[in-house]
Amino acid sequence: METEKQWHESDPGVLRLPSGRLVRGRALRRPLDPAAPPPTYGVYLLGRRPPATGWEAHWIRWPDFRLPADRAAARATLAAAWERAPYERVEIACGGGRGRTGTALACLAVLDGVPAGEAVDFVRRHYDRHAVETPWQRRYVRTFS
Repeated sequence: METEKQWHESDPGVLRLPSGRLVRGRALRRPLDPAAPPPTYGVYLLGRRPPATGWEAHWIRWPDFRLPADRAAARATLAAAWERAPYERVEIACGGGRGRTGTALACLAVLDGVPAGEAVDFVRRHYDRHAVETPWQRRYVRTFS
């Protein structure tokens, strides 16, 4: 793994998956730290198209407090993010950085081998204790595998 192309585990919002992959979750409402490196690939979970970025990005239509509009496309995009994480600075973000972001991070944890029934707790322990906000988001993670 090339560490200069990855996040630092101590950086805010960075989640280390069991495989060692590092992924950053973020709230888009908060500005980026200008001293921090930018992502190389971002997945943005919003009800409307996000603004353009200076890095490669993918948008999943995902309204606040809900689930992705196209679950198959969301799965494919999250799988691509998981595959890129060992080699790139992958960022997953929504407006507040908790519900949709936490749900997507829990899905990445499932892809990484965390049992689907334990993935929400894993993300709450290692990313944000308030991650995955709704019962249907928790159900989505449990059925993601």
